Amino acid sequence: MQLASERLVMRPIALQDRDALFRIYGDPATNTFNPVGPLTSLAETKQLLDHWIAHWQQHGFGNMALSLRSAPQEIIGFGGLGVREFAGKPVNNLGYRLAVHAWGQGLATEFARTMVRYGFEECGLPVIDAAVRENHLASQRVLEKAGLSVNGHVYDVADAPASLTFQMTLAQWRAAQGTPQ
Repeated sequence: MQLASERLVMRPIALQDRDALFRIYGDPATNTFNPVGPLTSLAETKQLLDHWIAHWQQHGFGNMALSLRSAPQEIIGFGGLGVREFAGKPVNNLGYRLAVHAWGQGLATEFARTMVRYGFEECGLPVIDAAVRENHLASQRVLEKAGLSVNGHVYDVADAPASLTFQMTLAQWRAAQGTPQ
């Protein structure tokens, strides 16, 4: 299974993505707004990768490796839809993280829009949520451009300030697409 947008190619994560995952998730710059901080070892990276693969096996969707169509061999980020809990309630969380050199090009927005469409059209999700730090304005703009809107706060990381929560329902997405409810 593979997804594509105008400039991106997305595929489910795989064990061979470990080094790229560590390069991106272990970079302090990509964790500026992450109170947990960067991954610190390849062993920690492998645990995260194993968790993501198990999520795919359990739910049939999950995190993906992102590459440019013009350079499909180079992973520039990771992201996708994952079942998480916000304040004890399960949600279909949209998340993403791109390598620093991929910032500021509209790629996160392109990815988020593709994931929203995929989540509603292919996965049959009734709602898509996201959580973003209140001071992470660029990521908030990405979610808004993808059609999500602020709907509250959640304490999603221990000993950290609350994150803003964003949400879009299938009915809202269909209305924005001009398709019948």
